[in-house]
Amino acid sequence: MGLPLVLGSGSPRRSELLARAGIAFEVRPADIDETAEIGEAPAAFALRLARAKAIAVATLVGASPRRIVLGADTIVVVDGDVLGKPTDREDAVRLLGRLVGREHRVLTGVAVVASDRSDRAATCVVTSRVTMRAATEAEIRRYVATGEPLDKAGAYAAQGEGRRFIERIDGSESNVIGLPIDETLALLRESEMRA
Repeated sequence: MGLPLVLGSGSPRRSELLARAGIAFEVRPADIDETAEIGEAPAAFALRLARAKAIAVATLVGASPRRIVLGADTIVVVDGDVLGKPTDREDAVRLLGRLVGREHRVLTGVAVVASDRSDRAATCVVTSRVTMRAATEAEIRRYVATGEPLDKAGAYAAQGEGRRFIERIDGSESNVIGLPIDETLALLRESEMRA
């Protein structure tokens, strides 16, 4: 990439995925309200948050020197409900209890903007389907006790110990981890060409 990249996220998973792809970047977490609007569809919600994060960080870093800013937001959807990060251990048990033994969707909205033209975002939403095996409440509680699921949407980490609950992923596995890397690289290339 020609222009410096700023990742508008403090997620270690997103940083790891970009680093594995050989992308150099700096991290500037976005500070935005992540509340869903009434009646907002899950894909629209993920995309709105991704765009808001990218724009907030672009504004923060300023137009000069010009940089590319990447914002992303990952949500878990089951029965039409968006499951966010758990508020505590009991909430993590409840959230994961809704997912085991069935299929759910993981959606990630991705937005890329230039720091001097943040009104023009290249965006996409990627959806993966995750099938989880059945699990007892005791298994779920043992997993929650590790602390791993406490900062993850849906209360599990596909790249960590939470993998034990996953039977199958249909679609992008990196999307389930937090950043659909192929689609993100395509957006970054598109942004470079427009720059």
